Amino acid sequence: MSFFTKIFNLFVRFVTSLICRIDKSSFSNIPDKGPLVVAINHVTFLEAPLLFTHLQPRPLTGLSKTENFENPIIGPIFRLWNLIPINRDTADFKALQETRNRLKNGEILAIFPEGTRSKNGILQKGKSGVVLVALRSNAPILPMAIYGGEKLGENLRHLRRTQFITRVGTPFHINLNGDRLSRENLEQITDEIMYQIAALLPEQYRGPYSDVKNVTYKYLEFENGAAAAQNN
Repeated sequence: MSFFTKIFNLFVRFVTSLICRIDKSSFSNIPDKGPLVVAINHVTFLEAPLLFTHLQPRPLTGLSKTENFENPIIGPIFRLWNLIPINRDTADFKALQETRNRLKNGEILAIFPEGTRSKNGILQKGKSGVVLVALRSNAPILPMAIYGGEKLGENLRHLRRTQFITRVGTPFHINLNGDRLSRENLEQITDEIMYQIAALLPEQYRGPYSDVKNVTYKYLEFENGAAAAQNN
């Protein structure tokens, strides 16, 4: 990480601290080395800056649509953070290969499986990109949840700071158990990952993943025999 990037991250942390407080007590559960795919829900525009500035000194990257890099304001920031541009209109194998290379180098890859911000904090249906990235790299997936950010707009209007609460789950690998990767089991694996994120959220935020009767663990292999997260 360059000196300028460190200074910029400190500046972002200072600015964000003026409008929010982040509970990062569970960040101690994040492995301190090795490749890692962090699968996290997406509520506001602040999740990415908070992750990039609070997971230091671990190198962190992510995927962002190519159009963002053409933006005169956020484009330079995304390049500074070394994000990976991806063309969402095609199968962007170049971007997938770059994610694989970054993970091989021991970086953290942050992915928002929902694909877009919910704004109200309620979990949306996940997309399968996180599965493909994890299978291609054989990197473990770490589920993470963040909530409270849905109150950001209202709190800003009333000049109040917003509490962002984060919860970190148990890392796991995807194991196809000899099955062929079909559309059906790709959807099932995606749902199994999303249920792990949902288990870290209060019940009112779980959306389509609130029904615990539908939780399965067929394709999830938890590290060191650890137990899967349980919805409560």
